[in-house]
Amino acid sequence: MATEQSVNIILVEDDDGHAVLVEKNLRRAGLVNGFQRLRDGQEALDFFFGGDLARADLQQVVVLLDVNMPRVNGVEVLRRMKQAAATAAIPVIMLTTTDDPREIAHCYDVGCNVYITKPVEYDDFIEAVRRLGFFLQVVKLPVPGAVVREPESR
Repeated sequence: MATEQSVNIILVEDDDGHAVLVEKNLRRAGLVNGFQRLRDGQEALDFFFGGDLARADLQQVVVLLDVNMPRVNGVEVLRRMKQAAATAAIPVIMLTTTDDPREIAHCYDVGCNVYITKPVEYDDFIEAVRRLGFFLQVVKLPVPGAVVREPESR
C-alpha cells in the first residue's frame, strides 16, 4: 500500500477579503495543513515555474485557483500547469464567483479537478469554504517515490 500524507494548500486569490475568509474558515473547519497565498496569476506562474521551487515541494499540493485575476487569469494558470510535466498532476480546484456554464465547461476541458462557485452571500460563502475544508482534510496523495506493491494472487 502506498504511503500517504496530507496536502498543502496554495490559494491563488487577488481579493484580500476572500483570501482571509478562505484561510480563516479552512482553519475553523479543522484544516491544519500548510497554507500559502499567491496574489495573482503571474505570481502563481512565477511560483510554479520560476525555478526556485524544487519538484519535490510540488508533490503534496492542492491549488485553490480564482478565475478572474489581474495580469494572468486563473484559466491561463490552469492551462500552463496542466501542460507542464512538473505540475500536470497537481490537483487544481477552481474557487471563483464565475458561474457561467461555458466557463465551467472550459475549466474542466483545460484540466481542473473541481470547480466551486463562491456564493455571493457572506454566510453562504463561509459555509461553502467550511465544507471545502472538511473535503480537503480527507484528500490524500501518494508520497513521491513510495513503492506501490500489487496484492499477490493466491
